[in-house]
Amino acid sequence: MNTKAILALAAFAAFAASGARADDADASQYAVQFTSSRDRAEVQAEAVQAARTRSTEPAGSRVVTPTQSTREQREAVQAEAAEALRLGRISSGEISRM
Repeated sequence: MNTKAILALAAFAAFAASGARADDADASQYAVQFTSSRDRAEVQAEAVQAARTRSTEPAGSRVVTPTQSTREQREAVQAEAAEALRLGRISSGEISRM
């Protein structure tokens, strides 16, 4: 019984090793054919111009200049915030009532 199992396993391994084979890996069938209407010098000049005008600064990295406050005194702002807190217009602590 052992011999039959070994022979069956060997036959299956030989069959699996031969397996299905794909076509040759030739990428020429996927090559895109195109014709350019511009010459090489024109494309290179455009690339040089783009490199000169490109900014290396990431978008949104500039800091906005601070605006001038309409309130001149710090105490007035603090008093207004304390009044709003006392009247319940703003919440305090970790739990928000709004």
